[in-house]
Amino acid sequence: MHRRFITPFQCLRSALLLGACLLLTGCLGTVVGTAVDVTLEVAKVPFKVAGAVVDVVTPEDDGEDEED
Repeated sequence: MHRRFITPFQCLRSALLLGACLLLTGCLGTVVGTAVDVTLEVAKVPFKVAGAVVDVVTPEDDGEDEED
């Protein structure tokens, strides 16, 4: 039967890989958070444009009613 031994290089590589994965979770959270923020802002744009169009199209009522 063939026995396989783990070399020190393999242990070091595994430890570095595990450490990198743990450290990158913070970066992943930042990237996902930024993507969500951008998506929400893009979704708000049509409503802002529509509101601006309504403001331009509707006449302003100054509250002054003239009676003849």
